[in-house]
Amino acid sequence: MPFRFSFFSVLILGGTVLGHLYLYRRLVHDTVHGRALRWLALAFFGLMSVPLMFRRSVRDALPESLADPVARVTYAWMGVALFLVLALLVWDLGRAVWTRGQTWSRRSRAPEPPAVDEARRRFLARTVAGGAGVTGGTTAAYGGWRAFSAPEVTERVVRIPKLPRALEGLSIVQLTDVHVGAFIQRRFMDELVRRANALKPDLVAITGDLVDGDVPTLGGHVAALANLRSRFGSYFVTGNHDYYSGADAWCAYLASLGIPSLRNRHVRIGDAGGSLDLVGVDDWSGGRRLGVRGYDLERALADRDPERASVLLAHQPAHFRVAAERGVDLQISGHTHGGQLVPMTFLIGLEWEFSAGLYRHGNSHIYVSRGCGFWGPPMRVGSPPELVKLVLTSG
Repeated sequence: MPFRFSFFSVLILGGTVLGHLYLYRRLVHDTVHGRALRWLALAFFGLMSVPLMFRRSVRDALPESLADPVARVTYAWMGVALFLVLALLVWDLGRAVWTRGQTWSRRSRAPEPPAVDEARRRFLARTVAGGAGVTGGTTAAYGGWRAFSAPEVTERVVRIPKLPRALEGLSIVQLTDVHVGAFIQRRFMDELVRRANALKPDLVAITGDLVDGDVPTLGGHVAALANLRSRFGSYFVTGNHDYYSGADAWCAYLASLGIPSLRNRHVRIGDAGGSLDLVGVDDWSGGRRLGVRGYDLERALADRDPERASVLLAHQPAHFRVAAERGVDLQISGHTHGGQLVPMTFLIGLEWEFSAGLYRHGNSHIYVSRGCGFWGPPMRVGSPPELVKLVLTSG
């Protein structure tokens, strides 16, 4: 885990600096003559890169009234800048291939290359910049629409041989990675709750990264979860962002809404006719990074009958193989967002063995949700939001 955290921290810092330098070169240096405009653009790119590289420090330093507006602007710019960079890279690659082909063609007919036409070069640079701007801007706009639109409903049937007959067809609706904060607030939460209730779940599992902020600021938005309706109630486990936001305070607040937290413990779901163990663990990394209580699977499984059916709620899809070997029949996780944005949608599998969807190890299963909300840029491209309904069967 320390290597993973360090690698992605360096990746974000380096990518932010190189990306903004590339945008400046392609959108400004190659297209603008005026020195004043160049300096103004350079200042803009520098100003926008700082809160992206040091977002927590900048947020903590700002007064509360400015923190959310600055976060909205910088995260929105993060998404736009990403798609501008990708569009420019595609345009540049295409132009490089075309230019190389033209060069080879000329060399076959004449020994001397043609003189460089600066006016033509400037025109081409502006054309590419304009095309990339349209392409990147359109992609960002689509991503913003998709992030706030209705999540896809994914329904999967999971076979658990030890499931008692009385619980045949038990349905679990998963809410995960909502990230209530600067963008996602009460209106979004009310609609999410309405859609979850429409699936008529027997149980609701809230598997972490619910919030990005403290209870006094976001409690009114999260209160919408009190309207969730299910046969056996709703349960919560912490994610790494919940730790950063004050896990103890949020667990206490959710308890006041009638949503207990499973912090390295298990509860029995069902009645005398048949039941299963619902097991919950704290986040895999959040506690260790802050030096406080965290993931403890052994404690969560303590005193549990291994012959009983069990479902584990764990924010991150880490440690699944160990849980499977300990007899857990199904693990329900999130955290990955399925990559959330191109190109991470293609790279997320390099980071996580179980990155999105349903997987099996031996007789155990894990479902990793793409999440209901988003983190960072208010956009989703290539990985739409997801509301998951898992139906358990013994057959």
